[in-house]
Amino acid sequence: MGRLMLRRYAQVIKFMDKTEEIFQKHLLDLADAAFRRGIPVFSDFMNLNELNIFHKTVRKLSHVQWGVFGGYETAERQIAAFIPDALYYEEKTDSWQNGGISYPVSCLKISPLNRKFADALNHRDYLGAVLNLGIERLKLGDILVEEDGAYLFCTEKMAGFISSELTRIRHTSVICREVFQESFTFQPKTEILRGTVASVRLDSVLALAFRASRSSLVGLIEGGKVFVNGKMVVSNGYNLKENDIISARGMGKFRYLGMTAQTKKGRCYVEIEKYV
Repeated sequence: MGRLMLRRYAQVIKFMDKTEEIFQKHLLDLADAAFRRGIPVFSDFMNLNELNIFHKTVRKLSHVQWGVFGGYETAERQIAAFIPDALYYEEKTDSWQNGGISYPVSCLKISPLNRKFADALNHRDYLGAVLNLGIERLKLGDILVEEDGAYLFCTEKMAGFISSELTRIRHTSVICREVFQESFTFQPKTEILRGTVASVRLDSVLALAFRASRSSLVGLIEGGKVFVNGKMVVSNGYNLKENDIISARGMGKFRYLGMTAQTKKGRCYVEIEKYV
């Protein structure tokens, strides 16, 4: 690794350390508030990097219980709950619950008023339209795009505002309605990719998943934008294990299914399940 690359890497690590320190303090403040007040306290939606910091931080907690939830099992963006010991928290029956905890999460179904004249909208279109309402990203969870619209997870306090104000995305008039947990179903779309890699190192399998060169992914990994099972990995040589879920910010997500065979030259036949 050249001097310039080492210098940039050191700058990234320093920035990450400072960011982690600030966010850790915020999480500990939330935990202390739950303990002092004797009530559950919730964070905003956390991205993968923040979730990584969260899981390292909660190891230090002994005075409160905790949980995370984003509205459905494999949610990428999630809210943390800090609960005083021995307190069972239950709210209204139509709230989004996980592990006996009612989270301040709402789910909105965004649908075109007239499908015949609707644009083919993607994740960026939906996110951009909501952010243009002046809402911060941390108030929004995952956006699940389907053929007939999209599901948007958000904090309860934002649900009414978004429902009334989000009426148009690009050239498409839309309507928002709240969806409750018992009527929500989602089956992610995936495709199976197979190929050979030099090894089951993170950079090799990433290159297969996203059809990119290993060298082009170095900055992505070392820049703290790749997560394995929700934990940041900054080493190109990290060896993957079966059923690891890998998320690369801005590129997508996939599950590493494992190695199926090996060539005479030592290359590995692998399978991955890519979310599309």
